[in-house]
Amino acid sequence: MINWVNADKPIAQLILAHGAGAGMDSEFMVTMANNLAKLGVTVGLFDFEYMQQAKLEGKKRPPQRAPKLLAYFESILAEVDANLPLFIGGKSMGGRMASMLACEQSVKGVVAFGYPFHPPGKPEKLRIEHFPDLKAPLAIIQGERDTFGKKYEVESYPVCDNVHTFWIPDGDHSLVPRKASGLTQLQNWQTAAEIASQFIAKQL
Repeated sequence: MINWVNADKPIAQLILAHGAGAGMDSEFMVTMANNLAKLGVTVGLFDFEYMQQAKLEGKKRPPQRAPKLLAYFESILAEVDANLPLFIGGKSMGGRMASMLACEQSVKGVVAFGYPFHPPGKPEKLRIEHFPDLKAPLAIIQGERDTFGKKYEVESYPVCDNVHTFWIPDGDHSLVPRKASGLTQLQNWQTAAEIASQFIAKQL
């Protein structure tokens, strides 16, 4: 079941998957969807099955394994508007799942906000082995201070030509800057939405 945030004159649609700990109604997901809709991209939000269950029970549940998440994500794509160019993406885990799905499915491109390159404190556990199999370009919009992949780390990784990393100044895993940076959360989220919409427009 997709919750649509519609642009007035959409150039494309982006199906956006949530991160491991917060569903489609989180502040990040809702704000990003609204920012993108104002920039001409219709956004579809959904909850994975484990998150639906967690909301029903009123308690946190861990994410399912990748094959189940990918199968559900794929089933969601059956609901998209066939007349609009299709992009997929997500926040953290959702962005990783979208990139894995793009190795199988035909989409115009993938947008990952805060890609989980590795678990915090475990830089050796890299999650980029599927990147060479991507069938579409991937935009990674990453905070410079993200503990799942800081700028100095990511810039040393051997990523392929169709993976494009864009840096959000002083951003953490949710692209939020520190007060001392002089930037605000909303400014960084707006910047991220603008980068995503420009990337989408470039693929059309």
